[in-house]
Amino acid sequence: MSTGSVAVTGLGLVTPAGVGTEATWRGVCSGKPTAAVDPELAGVPVPISCRVPAYDVRAVVGRQTWRMDRFAHLALTAAREAVADAGLDPATWDGARVGVVVGVGTESKETAARSFVKLLRGDYEGVSPLTVPRVTVNAAAGEIGIALQALGPSMAVTTACASGATALGAARDLLLAGRCDVVLAGGAEAPCHPMSSVSFSQMRALSTRLHDPAGASRPFDADRDGFVLAEGAGILVLERLSDARARRAPVRALLAGHGTSTDGYHHAAAHPEGAGLERAFRAALADAGLEPADIGHVNAHGTSTPMNDRIEGHTLSRVFGHRPPPVTSAKGVTGHMLGAAGAVEAALGVLTLEHQLVPPTANLERLDPELDLDVVAKEARPCRVEAVASDSCGFGGHNAVVVLRRA
Repeated sequence: MSTGSVAVTGLGLVTPAGVGTEATWRGVCSGKPTAAVDPELAGVPVPISCRVPAYDVRAVVGRQTWRMDRFAHLALTAAREAVADAGLDPATWDGARVGVVVGVGTESKETAARSFVKLLRGDYEGVSPLTVPRVTVNAAAGEIGIALQALGPSMAVTTACASGATALGAARDLLLAGRCDVVLAGGAEAPCHPMSSVSFSQMRALSTRLHDPAGASRPFDADRDGFVLAEGAGILVLERLSDARARRAPVRALLAGHGTSTDGYHHAAAHPEGAGLERAFRAALADAGLEPADIGHVNAHGTSTPMNDRIEGHTLSRVFGHRPPPVTSAKGVTGHMLGAAGAVEAALGVLTLEHQLVPPTANLERLDPELDLDVVAKEARPCRVEAVASDSCGFGGHNAVVVLRRA
């Protein structure tokens, strides 16, 4: 395995806060929540979601939109922006040296549900032959490879809500092993469907703040009661730092460290003491060659669920000591993008390093009194930040932490 640093040279974001990296950053820094009553969820117990603003998908993705489900549209939209941002041209690159790693938390419900209805009615001929290629979690990575002629290793990573962050670690490994020169890595998800909403609702995981949809997602707030489903995608272009410098690419940040772990505790609940998440934090810091005191900001998982936010908060206090560095959770604005969240939040970490600005945690009115955290609220806070940690956790006990440094 080769050694060296991995550079982030391009960002692509499509989120409820905005279509494009700049729009998303503005939206997240504004602290304005995007949760609203979703007409497509009419009739279900919790008809609230965070949707990506309308945009011309076909103009971005191309004429082949008909063969893809929503999560693949979002992934390809983000990938195109990231590649352009990195100053790369798929028409001239050596595609065999370009990899794709996309994290997806759940299979697509859009086509599967339509086909299942027809199956129940006995309309076998009505079941689309595109059902399988549309719904499988590898569809996003595959469509990016086809559209951009990225012909190297291509894979889907699925570790539930840690998928996007896990994908970044897998991509980094490909680069340091010398198997790729460029990797398009991140996550995508489009879960705002009645089946997903009802399933999470039955688990008592969603906020039921129906009288105040905009205030439903409120990470670390004393009155939080669950998360809000959201769609989105985030793709980062990663290269070895030496290669990026050789082509005089804009180096936006360094992906300095990555750590993963498994709780081995429960199929859905986090370990009550956060033991697995703590191991992932310490592994990522060791991988980056940093001490906890070197981290100037934590972009937290912060889903707005009562138990998980508390476990995460206590874990941060153990890792970083009394009063950890400034913490934020973008999910107050964006909702929870499941498998895409970790990648989007890592990209926000890059932007924090660039702008020296920590976005606020929307809807935080009264910090949970059990947490000793400096959670940024109300408005974005200027900070001197040299390194950022971003953590993600998923059902099944999956934990992933990414450490980013200023270039």
